[in-house]
Amino acid sequence: MWRNRNVWILLSGEFIAGLGLWLGIIGNLEFMQAKLPSDFLKSLLLAGGLLAGIAVGPYAGRLTDQASKKRVMLIAGFVRAISVIFMLIAIHTGSIWWMAVFLVLLQISAAFYFPTLQAALPLIVADKDLLQLNGVHMNVSTLSRIIGTALAGVLLVVLPLSMLYVGSLVGYVALFILTWFLNFDERQLDKTEKMKNKSSVNTSFKDVFPIIRNLPIVYMTLIMTLVPVLFLGGFNLLVINISELQHSSAIKGWIYTAEGISFMIGAFFIKLISDRSSPYIILFACSFMIGCSQLLLYLANVPVLSVLAFALFGFSVGCFFPTAATIFQTKVPKEYHGRFFSFRNMLDRISFQTVLLISGFLLDLIGLQLMCVLFGVLSIITTTIFYVRHKRVSTGRTKELTVKGHHPA
Repeated sequence: MWRNRNVWILLSGEFIAGLGLWLGIIGNLEFMQAKLPSDFLKSLLLAGGLLAGIAVGPYAGRLTDQASKKRVMLIAGFVRAISVIFMLIAIHTGSIWWMAVFLVLLQISAAFYFPTLQAALPLIVADKDLLQLNGVHMNVSTLSRIIGTALAGVLLVVLPLSMLYVGSLVGYVALFILTWFLNFDERQLDKTEKMKNKSSVNTSFKDVFPIIRNLPIVYMTLIMTLVPVLFLGGFNLLVINISELQHSSAIKGWIYTAEGISFMIGAFFIKLISDRSSPYIILFACSFMIGCSQLLLYLANVPVLSVLAFALFGFSVGCFFPTAATIFQTKVPKEYHGRFFSFRNMLDRISFQTVLLISGFLLDLIGLQLMCVLFGVLSIITTTIFYVRHKRVSTGRTKELTVKGHHPA
């Protein structure tokens, strides 16, 4: 895998663009804190961009299955770079509406880019290397997040806010240039499979749903991915509120750093863990730990415990997401990858948007600590229900196989 030129191009581009992304995210938080006093209004603004991404999701899925994946990634990268110009206008004018335009374009480009990237990974490396590549790719993304947030914190002290977005623009342009050098074979299906692929693409985006229903492990994993979203949906709002609760700006950096390093540790060890445990056990265990990390934020006024909660969450999702991504990439037929990953992206965005709005509302209504207890209890109950249901199904299948094994020929 490490001799593959595409792998190095992909990881280098992810790191550089990740730096730009997180410079922009910290800039977003700073701009919203200055312009919007209400957490609910902040969540509405962020949700507007997500809604645009959801709207173009079905078309993005069909296009990814029909067109060159490299071309789709290039166009999406170009739109993402252009979007930064509107944020610079927002800073110059002090207008939230220009920021809304920026977020809409950013999320539309993401709706095309990230499903296409997930569909391209199985074309770059063999299936046996996918778990490792997913883990390394997420680690590179996390490393860029750690460095990007730390760098943003320093730059905010010495430079105007607009310079963060100039850095973000440089990162996006660098990713666009590196994407040009990707070279992978998109013609891996034989003629029969190509004809079947062409037929399925020309029918409907909905063709992916029977595939999901007929693959129980894919269906269950899709449901389980909703648990981390309960934490991720309001992640930035949580960080802002913890900072205000503790009257400390520095805690933001500690939280992002602890969560990022823990994520990297989880993604690094997942290959070893997966050799000893089934994917289901990993998903259930990680979901339970996510619920515990949310409960721990009841003590968010204590700096050490708030950092510990985010570290526990980081390790959990560091194991969770590479496992889920590998299941999707290996179990779903390649000719449906574009539509499947677009559907998953839409599902993530809808759930993320819902949680974001609920988080903003609950933060204004009951406060940070009670909201985290509510989400933690919900995560643990949901995980327990899915685990018990999975055990019943597994036990029923085992009994059925045992009976069939002793049935006379």
